[in-house]
Amino acid sequence: MKDLQQKLAHEFKDISLLELAFVHRSFVNENREVKESNERLEFLGDAVLELITTEFLFKKFPDKPEGELTALRSALVKGETLAEISSELNFGKHLKLSKGEARSGGAEKPYLLANVFEAVLGAVYLDGGFEKASAIVHKFLLPKLPSIIESNAQVDAKSEFQELAQARLAITPDYKVLSENGPDHDKIFEMGAYVGKDLYGRGKGGSKQEAEQEAAKAALKKLK
Repeated sequence: MKDLQQKLAHEFKDISLLELAFVHRSFVNENREVKESNERLEFLGDAVLELITTEFLFKKFPDKPEGELTALRSALVKGETLAEISSELNFGKHLKLSKGEARSGGAEKPYLLANVFEAVLGAVYLDGGFEKASAIVHKFLLPKLPSIIESNAQVDAKSEFQELAQARLAITPDYKVLSENGPDHDKIFEMGAYVGKDLYGRGKGGSKQEAEQEAAKAALKKLK
């Protein structure tokens, strides 16, 4: 925990908050003496992260409309970006997982790492307030914005696919679940992007929304 606090540049008054941020639900299920997972902290951290990034983008781009700001925020706070930061900070080695989850490589799963970043942010917010949480987001996340803009990662694949499909084929795409695997706390969804009855792309993710985005990316390549 000392190493973590140095990385975060925040010394916790209540170290149990930081410890809790790394407790996965599967660990609680396997250890009856442990009463709580990091899910509530993740819930809080998600809201804190959205507010910090929203305020930053609002001030940085005074001329951009709401839609563009929303796209930029989505690109910043998406799981892939948060997981990347967690990997850079080596959060995975601190994760408390069930034996089965650990054997399956849970400490390296992107969506678990993304959730941990939000949980840690929630813990920092409770322990040190908004300014401390904001400092972490400004230090580790916001510097990634230029590369996001340069790579056009803020473009929403589902929206782009819908516009292109409507323009070329006069049909609005829809998405269907192709498969759903794993326990409730660790599901992997495979979604299909359809135009009419034709399957244009497949995508996998830890949520249906994430899998739909991946399916839309694959569908865009085919349609283009």
